[in-house]
Amino acid sequence: MNPRDLLVESFRAAVAAADPLAIVPAHLPPPPRGRTLVVGAGKAAGAMAAAVEARWPAGAPLSGVVITRYGHAVPTRRVDVVEAGHPVPDDAGEAAAQRIWDEVRRLGPDDLLIVLVSGGGSALLSLPVEGIAMADLKATTRELLRCGARIEEINTVRKHLSRIQGGRLAAACRAPVLALVISDVTGDDPTHIASGPCAADPTTYADALAILARHECRVPPPVTDLLQRGSRGELPETIKAGDPALARTENRVIATAQQSLRAAAETFRSRGIAPVILGDSVTGEAREVARVYGALARQVRAHGEPFRAPVALISGGECTVTVRGNGRGGRCAEFLLALALDLGGTPGIHSLACDTDGIDGSEDNAGAVAAPDSLARASALGLRADRMLEDNDGYGFFSALNDLVVTGPTRTNVNDYRAILVV
Repeated sequence: MNPRDLLVESFRAAVAAADPLAIVPAHLPPPPRGRTLVVGAGKAAGAMAAAVEARWPAGAPLSGVVITRYGHAVPTRRVDVVEAGHPVPDDAGEAAAQRIWDEVRRLGPDDLLIVLVSGGGSALLSLPVEGIAMADLKATTRELLRCGARIEEINTVRKHLSRIQGGRLAAACRAPVLALVISDVTGDDPTHIASGPCAADPTTYADALAILARHECRVPPPVTDLLQRGSRGELPETIKAGDPALARTENRVIATAQQSLRAAAETFRSRGIAPVILGDSVTGEAREVARVYGALARQVRAHGEPFRAPVALISGGECTVTVRGNGRGGRCAEFLLALALDLGGTPGIHSLACDTDGIDGSEDNAGAVAAPDSLARASALGLRADRMLEDNDGYGFFSALNDLVVTGPTRTNVNDYRAILVV
């Protein structure tokens, strides 16, 4: 098997390990005395809802609504799947979130609420607090994405602008709550996944203000005013640990990046290549992470240290991109282009970077692959890789080489997957 095909196969194994249809059924409880309501949000929400339906007894009451990204819906019969905007929220998401809020508040003690949580839910489950318009939330989200804030920072701000996140959804429910969580964040803490609709939130209004100040974010005045009022104690905080409102709530993480990395590792091991998992929580500016990984790969190739070739260096997590140019491409393409430049055509090193949800940023690709001859082939086409990186145009670079990895929506999400194969 050639290096490109092996890298792509390893990515597919990582995605398969987080397939909702395979992992959700084992975590479903028996039906309650009353009715069961299924709600949720995220890129995996549609597939998770379908998995619940497939295993729920036909005679047991089941209904609900989940929100997923446009193009990520799957056919369902008992749970409605609504498509909405991501990463910037839209009116469809707000209307569906309002419906979820209303349905949850109608449940009684004999009912059961199953909440399906996955990456992307922060934007999809958007129900602004009173005084914040959807236009304000959109503008704030765009600004946080532009300035390179980490996902945990973005979610800290969003929780304090939301009526439904930061534990508030579970706190509003009188029925027992089981949240099944597919993690797309480093550390796998439910409070950070989809902004924790059922999890206690350790952050504060003051934290949100500090994040906006640190990144010099320009947000609408109503957002600043609300956060300042909250920091003065004029508004109730998000739900905190120990709050009795969460006494009947369980957050259960059922899929993680580490599980997917282990599945990918088996792909390499079965081909006689030693896998090394460098970490499931790698963060930082994509191009800076790429330089560190490039140095490691060159050390392996040149000196057989700290690992001997053939070896696959694999990792997960979520890098950030501070947008400076006008090009196309997400963090995976940015990482891979920076890595190719750092390696400078070093022979025997092949690499892949893909988002497990099948969408790198806002483009139609999951990511891309790079080979030792990538820069030479680009140069022959008249492309300047360094200039394209400065323009944040990783998509354009790898598209011209026909080296994009296109899977379509995978309907799951356990963050990014990176693999560097040194042979």
